[in-house]
Amino acid sequence: MIYTCTFNPSVDYVVHVDELRVGELNRALKTLTFPGGKGINVSRVLKRLGVDSTALGFAGGFTGQFIETELQKEGIRCDFVHVSGQTRINVKLKAKQETEINGQGPTIASEDAAQLMAKIETLSTGDVLVLAGSVPSSLPADVYEQMAAETAKRKARLVVDTSGPALRTLLACRPFLIKPNHHELAELFDTSKLTKEEIVIYGRCLTEMGIRHVIVSMGGDGAFYFGKEVALFAEAPQGTVRNSVGAGDSMVAGFLAAQESGKSIEEAFAYSVAAGSATAFSEDLCTKEEVEALVDRIRVIRL
Repeated sequence: MIYTCTFNPSVDYVVHVDELRVGELNRALKTLTFPGGKGINVSRVLKRLGVDSTALGFAGGFTGQFIETELQKEGIRCDFVHVSGQTRINVKLKAKQETEINGQGPTIASEDAAQLMAKIETLSTGDVLVLAGSVPSSLPADVYEQMAAETAKRKARLVVDTSGPALRTLLACRPFLIKPNHHELAELFDTSKLTKEEIVIYGRCLTEMGIRHVIVSMGGDGAFYFGKEVALFAEAPQGTVRNSVGAGDSMVAGFLAAQESGKSIEEAFAYSVAAGSATAFSEDLCTKEEVEALVDRIRVIRL
């Protein structure tokens, strides 16, 4: 079973306006409401690609209930720890430019954190745990390390999609898969900007540290894959970007879904890039039909 963990999920409220006029009344042309959060995005895309998962994390109040109800409508199993306070609402204002206002999440009590850790302790060999997103300030700074250690103890596979100090610390746990973007990779190696040649050097360095699969995304400039035996580059397909949220999460889901179905590394990487691109070209997360319409357009090159 694949488990996704989202510490700070959200209700994403997307508001389309013709033009945002600050300080004046603005009327929405269209509004959309989605369950959000990086791990939740992975679970939603996995389900659309035909792979079951269980969504873990914290949920509170009417907004937390909305997330659980919507996920259950999509056939996604939820096993959230219920907390006091309200799960946050993130507002995405879409006009000529996109503006985001992210709400504050609830405070997570120590007993709530202990309940979530108890769920991690039920993992077994062959399971996958996806740790995605940032760590709320109310949780111990090393909570990801604790979960990674427990995952290794249970002989489950660890997937990491976070950044900054959390990602740097988790490298020592030798994750099954990490997916930094090129900015996060530069931050990881204490530099400001990377050329494609430098991405290749640092990507291969990560696999030498024992990380089995590394995907580095670069938006419209394509993506790199690094493994123990092969390094690949994929050009991104052309299309109109309509959504900047969830593309990276879709890449993680696409790769895992392809691996679950026994596809080769080249095929899984192409599927990953197609999933990320399909989400970028959509208002919501990608569908299986959208991914499969793009995957044949992905040109994968061995380096």
